[in-house]
Amino acid sequence: MSQTKPAIPFQSVVMPEALQAENRIQFRCHQDISCFNACCKRADVTLAPYDVLRLKRRLELTSTEFVRQYTVPFQMDGDGLPGIKLKTDENGTCLQLAGDAGCGVYTDRPTVCRYYPLALLALREKDSPTAEERYSLVREDHCKGHEEPREISIQYYRAEQGCEDFDAHNREWYQLVLKKKSAGPTVGQPPQTSLQLFFMASYDIDTFRRFVLSENFRKTYALPDGFYAEVEQDDEALLAFAFRFLRQVLFGERTVQEVADAWDQRVAQRREVWDARKQAEIERRLAAEDRKYAEGGDGVCAE
Repeated sequence: MSQTKPAIPFQSVVMPEALQAENRIQFRCHQDISCFNACCKRADVTLAPYDVLRLKRRLELTSTEFVRQYTVPFQMDGDGLPGIKLKTDENGTCLQLAGDAGCGVYTDRPTVCRYYPLALLALREKDSPTAEERYSLVREDHCKGHEEPREISIQYYRAEQGCEDFDAHNREWYQLVLKKKSAGPTVGQPPQTSLQLFFMASYDIDTFRRFVLSENFRKTYALPDGFYAEVEQDDEALLAFAFRFLRQVLFGERTVQEVADAWDQRVAQRREVWDARKQAEIERRLAAEDRKYAEGGDGVCAE
């Protein structure tokens, strides 16, 4: 059985047991616990796409502004698949920590923060096309929540922490990352343009929207007018399309129908542009030569 943890950044010990939703854990975090905010002061939070969407809206920023101001990049695999983490200060404290009051964006906090002290795992049997979600328990010395006298099933803990909505929006992205990691060298390293598209579609949704609404995109892909009206206004709908589009970009799956002969048309258009540029350059050089001779250059004496 292969394992991957596409959304789990924890550096602490993860218990090897793969738990299921009906398993119970002993844990409770609350404002009066002695370690309150300790995890936020040693933050290592990997962000999934829906996390970015929620946080950029909460902070009233574009996705581009949010990624630039509040995240740091890292590579999720040996091929350079891009990931991002929440930025911290020089001491490792999350920038969203609002002092003793706790998380300043609590209702929109990322998936990793909601799951803690659980790690979300994607487990896939060999040769199986789908992965199943399992959970591992994270124990860190600073966390006293494990000592609290409360038992709760993982199913109810996830519901209590609002994980289900985040998982629903991120699940297909997790599957993409899992497929990329599981494929290994058989797929080969994606070209740089594919990695750039992955970053844009995963994290910079506002830039991806401009890309999708562009004239060139409309000419390339056969999508109904209603689609463009929807994704222009609806972040979640655009995010769902982004994952669909990435399947085509990363794995060559025909998830988005192209306009007939769209590629040949693009090649022809580019050839016309290059031919025009080449002709303009030839004319510029001839004009420069004419001026040089008219001015007596290149050893020619003007009478």
